[in-house]
Amino acid sequence: MTTRRRVATLSRSLLTTALGACLVAGCGVLPGDSGGSGGTGSTLTVMTFAPEGTKATNMPGMPGMAKAYERWVNAKGGINGHKLRVLTCNEHNTPTGAADCARKAIAEKAVAVVGSYSQHGRAFMAPLETEGIPFIGGYGVSSEEFQSPLSYPVNGGQPVLLAGAGHQLGRACAKVALVRPDTLAGDALPVQLNAGLKANQMPEASDIRAAEDSADFAPQAREALIDSSPSAPAKGGATSAKDGGKDKGCVAAVLGERTETFFDAFRRAADAQGRKPQISSVLGSLSQALVDRTGGKESPFEGAYVTSWYPVASDPLWAPMQRVITEQAFADNTVDIDDSGAQTTWIAYSVLGEALKRFKPDEEITARKLAQKLNGAEPIKTGGLTPDLSWRYQDMRAVAGFPRTVNGRVTFQVVQQGRLVAQQGEQSMDMTPTLEQAPRSN
Repeated sequence: MTTRRRVATLSRSLLTTALGACLVAGCGVLPGDSGGSGGTGSTLTVMTFAPEGTKATNMPGMPGMAKAYERWVNAKGGINGHKLRVLTCNEHNTPTGAADCARKAIAEKAVAVVGSYSQHGRAFMAPLETEGIPFIGGYGVSSEEFQSPLSYPVNGGQPVLLAGAGHQLGRACAKVALVRPDTLAGDALPVQLNAGLKANQMPEASDIRAAEDSADFAPQAREALIDSSPSAPAKGGATSAKDGGKDKGCVAAVLGERTETFFDAFRRAADAQGRKPQISSVLGSLSQALVDRTGGKESPFEGAYVTSWYPVASDPLWAPMQRVITEQAFADNTVDIDDSGAQTTWIAYSVLGEALKRFKPDEEITARKLAQKLNGAEPIKTGGLTPDLSWRYQDMRAVAGFPRTVNGRVTFQVVQQGRLVAQQGEQSMDMTPTLEQAPRSN
């Protein structure tokens, strides 16, 4: 490690330690805390950012849901006497774009960044930490979201989804191949999937990398077909045993929007060999919209396993979100009750609303004070969509690299008759104990 990198790492560690101590102790505003403030009747500014129009993963439903929430809550008179001003920003799936969105939030004196998506945690989290702006309900694709004392995750991110997929596949498969992006974030996925497989006495999955923006997955499809064969040697040279009826070859792909492209190539390769392995993915890479777009009941994803953070979209718990979409986003095709991005943004804004209600009517609201409310002893409820959420020091978990995984719950789903439904016989599970046993991925 170079001297410059050691100094940068030490400086970040000292800043994070200072932030954490200040949040726990409840000290005053840190130098540089420029978050917007307001007394009764004032307008509070927040931001939601996500990638749009890129060649990789896009999440237009997140800013769309944020603007619908803004219209809905302001039509009701605001939150606790405050009007809400929601800024949106396209982070373009680049570190520069993510940093630009963070700087825009700072310049506009936002009291929080809410319900946002970015793989580039280092780029956006450091500026927000410097200005004391809490990051509420990120999508969970960067490790910084589970490390920074100013991040307040509402789900367990990719780690719990992958561990959950390991559990789901470990109960049905003799051999598993994982196809994932060849990126820094993608490097953690095999470790997390293997944690779930190991809990079910399964060998590690074959790790197949692919360019994040690739348009040709034929080589990876052929490799996955070979590696998922139950008779193929398992990692380390052992042969997978057909145990307890587990004689399926299984292929999991976690490629964001490119998941469809991969499985199209995989289907052709499998058909050519007369094989039909079990396919699997996770929330965000396989969605109801994707199933609908590829044929519904006739979709190649029929029968696919899916691991999710949340209940299925048909669950009555989503009724309040559906009403807001119907009332305030009826003309916005990007906002869909089935979209995991929109669902995460809805939950994140619900957390923001509950935290703002904890201020007294005449109490000044700043970014730092909002973080202190989020760190309070009373858990925040999300209408049953997640467990009650609390981010106190004692709520932190011993998950390597992801200590702020305060909600490790997953649900197991399957595509049946063209719809994502709860998998019969499977209950939601907390993946935190599984991840606590997993090795570090970096």
